[in-house]
This record gives sequence, C-alpha cells and structure tokens, in this order.
Amino acid sequence: MDASKPQLLLKRAVNVKAVVTPRWKEEVQQQLQAQINTVDTQLQQLEMQGQRAIAEIQKQSLQPPGPQTLQQIENIQLQVNQQKSELLEQKNQSLQNLQQVQLLELEQEVNQFQIEGIFSTTIGDNLIGKLQVEILLRDGVVQEIRGDI
Repeated sequence: MDASKPQLLLKRAVNVKAVVTPRWKEEVQQQLQAQINTVDTQLQQLEMQGQRAIAEIQKQSLQPPGPQTLQQIENIQLQVNQQKSELLEQKNQSLQNLQQVQLLELEQEVNQFQIEGIFSTTIGDNLIGKLQVEILLRDGVVQEIRGDI
C-alpha cells in the first residue's frame, strides 16, 4: 500500500443472489409455508382472545348491557378485525410469494437479500464500480463474487 495515498473505509450494500435449484426452491417453499401456518395460528389465537375478552366484559356488566359496555365490545371487535386484516395481508403476501417461487425456472438468478460490507477506497478508484458488488449463491454456497471488491 502506498502511504502517500490516503485510504478511506466505507460501507456498501451487497446484493446476495441465489441460483434457483430444486433444493433452493424446496427450502424457500418450506419457509413460506411455515410463515403461512404461523399466521393461521395467530389468526386462531386472535379470534379466541377477542371472544374471551368480550365474554369477560359481558360477564362483568349489567344485563342488558349499557352503552359503555356495548362501546367496549365494539372497540374490541374493531381491534380484532384490524389485526385480522393485517395478518390476512401477511398471509396473502406469503401465498403470492409461494406462487412466484413455484413459477421460477431452474438456474435462474433471483435476489435473495442485502448485506452490508466494508470496503476501502483511495484516490483514483472508481467508486461507482466499487459500490456495485454482488454475491451469487448456489444452495447457500458462494458461487461467485461479482464486481470490484
């Protein structure tokens, strides 16, 4: 290293891509199915919690329930419905992702995630080139490092 050239350490986002293989497809499909199952469980728990909360309020209130009790029950139902809606959106996204994974062709490259990397640069370096780095994985193993590392 030339001591007369100042050097600077910087962070960059590194794209990690995966080659679609039968194993990769199976693992991603299993992950997505697990997410869907988790959301289904959360939906069931949410429904039961909402019903229990409403039953508790009804048990503690006067009969027939007054306007304040009815408002509490309505608020619980609104919260349950809002959380249900969010969970169903997550489930739909996972189902769409599952469908997209099933349609991918073998040997195709897909973006999987990003990680941060540190690199050094000095006067005369092509900074844009150094920022454009990606890693290609095949079944979790680094197949190729692309770009100016």
